[in-house]
Amino acid sequence: MQIEIALVWIGAALAAGIFLGIFLRRKLAESQIANAERASAQIIEDAKKEADTIRKEAVIQAKDTVLEAKTDWEKESRELRREIQSQEKRLLQKEEHLDRKVSQLESREEEIGKGEKYLAQEEERLRSREQDVEALILEQKERLERLSGMSSEEAKEQLIQTMESEARHDAAKRIKQIEDEARETADKKAKEILALAIQRYAGDYVAEKTVSVVPLPTDEMKGRIIGREGRNIRAIEAATGIDLIIDDTPEAVIISGFNPVRREVARLALERLIADGRIHPARIEEVVNKAAQEVDESIREAGEQATFDVGVHGINPEIIKLIGRLKYRTSYGQNVLQHSLEVAFLCGIMAAELGLNIKQAKRAGLLHDIGKAVDHEIEGSHAVIGADLARKYGESPKIVHALAAHHEDEKPETMLAVLVQAADALSGARPGARREMLETYVKRLQDLERIGTSFSGVTSCFAIQAGREIRVMVSSEDVSDAHSHVLAREIARKIEGEMTYPGQIKVNVIRETRAVEYAK
Repeated sequence: MQIEIALVWIGAALAAGIFLGIFLRRKLAESQIANAERASAQIIEDAKKEADTIRKEAVIQAKDTVLEAKTDWEKESRELRREIQSQEKRLLQKEEHLDRKVSQLESREEEIGKGEKYLAQEEERLRSREQDVEALILEQKERLERLSGMSSEEAKEQLIQTMESEARHDAAKRIKQIEDEARETADKKAKEILALAIQRYAGDYVAEKTVSVVPLPTDEMKGRIIGREGRNIRAIEAATGIDLIIDDTPEAVIISGFNPVRREVARLALERLIADGRIHPARIEEVVNKAAQEVDESIREAGEQATFDVGVHGINPEIIKLIGRLKYRTSYGQNVLQHSLEVAFLCGIMAAELGLNIKQAKRAGLLHDIGKAVDHEIEGSHAVIGADLARKYGESPKIVHALAAHHEDEKPETMLAVLVQAADALSGARPGARREMLETYVKRLQDLERIGTSFSGVTSCFAIQAGREIRVMVSSEDVSDAHSHVLAREIARKIEGEMTYPGQIKVNVIRETRAVEYAK
């Protein structure tokens, strides 16, 4: 019974709890709804205020826009009115100008009318005078016919015959003059053609250049020639004594040097290295030595061939080498070896005509310029140097004297010396044999490089582009970036003051800074 009562109480308590929960939830919901209604009303009120503010700002902005547009329109209107006024002013000026023109034309027409009237009167007067002159001419003609006893037709015929005779005489003189002029012109033209033919034939005497160009298979080979940090190019320049110029020229390297033998050694060595592909300092030294041996052999063979062509024998081997070195020497654009052979042949021809020793004359002619093979190494005239060498290697006193006297360093005392002088002049002075422009060109390049290296801070200087540009390398420690511009200007001013040249010369001052560190 107690259990049942407890169950009843528990059920009543549960029902009361459920009823209380429902009541509380409803109250909470009503409170939330009331809060939401108040928040929505506040939001609506704020939105209305913001809308009013935006509307007012829009009205103000619209008024500003209208005012600005009105101001712009008034400004444009004023400019348009000013332009219209200026155009009206110009039109008025043009109208006034046209009025003046019209008045001037009217006055000109009046003057022309007066002039036409005067011309008509003058024409009538001249017509009457012309009739009087014709009557006088007729009267004089009749009087002349009576005095001369000939009619006018007969006189005309005689005059024509006289004029024809004089014309024939003048024509004959003119024809003779034209023939003389044509003969003179033809002779001059023939000489020009012969001189041109001689000059073209002189192509065998090729002017040696101061630079040689070595073709490359690709531009990538330039980097291999330079090597890491430039060690390969430095090794080549140190081994050969020449300068390698690697610039923007596609697939080509320029070898620059004033010694043609060293330049030839460098060219052969570089071609071998490029073909082989192995380019490093040890290989470079080996290939350069082999190329130098080949060039020495080529020099010896050229000297032997020259002595064989001339027909002289018993010459010391050292002199034969000197003769071969002349293959790589030029004088005013003329190859010295070819020049020596030509002098030898001319000496032999003239000696035969004079009844002198032909072989001795050829020997002296062949050896007369051997001093030029070493004149860049020994001080003095090449004639004196050549005579000393000939004396040293056992040539006869007559040959030694002929070599020393062929440029008047000694007074010629024998017929042989005079023959060598004459043959040397004939070979060097004939048309097309020599061109002084090459020597002038080389001198200009040397002067450019000398001027470039005369300034402090300059490490090296190269004349490129046929002397139209010089590249000056400066030390980054001695010359700053700002001073490099001043240095370029100073070099250009010195070139302008000391040299004469066509066109202009570009001065490039190059300053390079290197930072090197090693990771350990």
